[in-house]
Amino acid sequence: MSNPQAVEMKPKAVEEEEEEVLRDDAEIGRALRRSLVALIALVAVGGTLAFYLSRPEAAPPVRESELAKVSVREMPDVQVPKVTFTDITAEAGIEFVHNNGAVGDKLLPETMGGGAAVFDFDNDGDQDILFINSKDWPWDEPSDRLSKSVLYRNDGGQFVDVSETSGLDLTDYAMGVAVGDFDNDDRVDVFIASLHHNHLFRNVGEGRFEDVTDLAGVAGEEDRWSTSAGWFDYDNDGDLDLFVCNYVGWSREYDQSQDFQLVGGGRAYGRPQNFEGTFPYLYRNEGDGTFTDVSEESGIQIRNPSTGVPLSKSLGLAFCDFDANGTLDVIVANDTVQNLLLSNDGKGHFTEVGALTGIAFDSSGNARGAMGIDVASFRGRKALAVAIGNFSNEMTALYVTKFGRMQFYDEAVSTGLGPSTRLLLTFGLVYVDYDLDGRSDLFCANGHLEEDINRVQPSQHYEQPPQLFWNAGPEHGTEFLAADRSHVGEDLLRPMAGRGAAYADIDGDGDLDLLITATGRAPRLLRNDQQLGHHWLRLKLEGDGQHCNRDAIGSWVEIKVGDEIIRQQVMPTRSYLSQVELPLTFGLGAADKVDRITVHWADGAHQEIDPLAVDQSHVIQRPASAEIP
Repeated sequence: MSNPQAVEMKPKAVEEEEEEVLRDDAEIGRALRRSLVALIALVAVGGTLAFYLSRPEAAPPVRESELAKVSVREMPDVQVPKVTFTDITAEAGIEFVHNNGAVGDKLLPETMGGGAAVFDFDNDGDQDILFINSKDWPWDEPSDRLSKSVLYRNDGGQFVDVSETSGLDLTDYAMGVAVGDFDNDDRVDVFIASLHHNHLFRNVGEGRFEDVTDLAGVAGEEDRWSTSAGWFDYDNDGDLDLFVCNYVGWSREYDQSQDFQLVGGGRAYGRPQNFEGTFPYLYRNEGDGTFTDVSEESGIQIRNPSTGVPLSKSLGLAFCDFDANGTLDVIVANDTVQNLLLSNDGKGHFTEVGALTGIAFDSSGNARGAMGIDVASFRGRKALAVAIGNFSNEMTALYVTKFGRMQFYDEAVSTGLGPSTRLLLTFGLVYVDYDLDGRSDLFCANGHLEEDINRVQPSQHYEQPPQLFWNAGPEHGTEFLAADRSHVGEDLLRPMAGRGAAYADIDGDGDLDLLITATGRAPRLLRNDQQLGHHWLRLKLEGDGQHCNRDAIGSWVEIKVGDEIIRQQVMPTRSYLSQVELPLTFGLGAADKVDRITVHWADGAHQEIDPLAVDQSHVIQRPASAEIP
């Protein structure tokens, strides 16, 4: 039987086997620990290496750099000359007051007129004035306001109302005017642009005009609103053709149905964006007293590429041969849509290149509210400058191109013109060498559309001061300097609801006087009383009526004075709704002689003129033997 407390004895071989197993397990454990340590070490080394390779580069040491200096435009070290302008409107016998028909309904045409023309209608050598008037609306009670356009004859600086005897006492809702001798009979004729139908008056001599609108075929369509117009010979056949701007598609019913309101309440004048655009007219002169409407076939009817509707809302008009191909191109200043540059190919067709050449928009690619326009030779004969007056808070544009090219750059800011014009609303503007130093200065007629604008925009006023910018020359950097009251006196800068602007030597003293029209109010005639001692030369060009139109419109004159070349174009169509005188006034500064005179006639003929006596007026006729290159 067994003993329960007895210890079981193992064989020796078994004990040795178990001890071997234990030694093997211990060895495996030690191996595992060594492997784990090695793995940890490897990971640590790899991590360190990875960190080393991927670590960001050390930041460069901080270095103190010198701050750039703030650049401040310095005014040129020159002084605006003192040239006083005196208001002689009443003294000269001008009693005209524009009637816009306004009684409170605030219809858009009421705030857009009216124009004026300065021209010698009776060929007596001095400049007369035609004021374009609107009238009471036919649906309102008649008022005692004047409703006729008025022609004043210049009698030695005094103006006599000859409207009734002349036949130009038109009663219509008229806007703008264009003057030119369309039949080459040496008597200047008158075209008046109106709301609805337009009017052409032929000068028959002895101070009388006859209405030839129907015979000529230039009345236009009933639903058009015509504004600026101008005569020019677009086909170089020796007679004057007619371009007429049309503004927006307007009717009383549509205007009133829009219920335009001022901020804070009250009826407001409508915005052009709410009205459709329209096409302008181009009438070709057939040479027999009649005209053919070639608007469509000539290519001037530009449509909105997106909608196909008429693009233009035209207010200003200028002519110039920008590409020097011998034919006049057309610039149309449009309100709230792009400006047009119609390039004339010399074969009766125009191509719109405004956007391509840089004159259609502002520098940001936006359309502006463009109104008045003028073109002048700039910086001698190196460039041409197109000035366009724009809406308030849109500076006046100064598009500059090299002569013979069509690539414009707006230099309004760099020349000093832009900042001074941003706040005001500019309608008419003209280049005028008011101090007779040989450089083209710039005059702007300003005024808002809305009589109550100050109630909603404290920075704006209905009546605004005109502006006169003296051209200091390119060597001074800032070329256009604004004249203040210490430079030009009180009368010129007195606020008004300015619209049209024109110039002429009214009193025959050799310097240029200024005329400003106002909507619904009296105009202002300002006599230039400069006493600078500068010399001058006045030239009146006469074409032969066969090769070159009788008024020589489109011709250029170059005058060499020392090392300087002064260039001017014969072109009455400038500004807004208005026309300037035909004679050219060249300021000569201190020079008491000219070295050379070259006439580039509108038909391409060139003529060299022997130096003429200064401080005098001269007439230059196109000779039959003029050289055509």
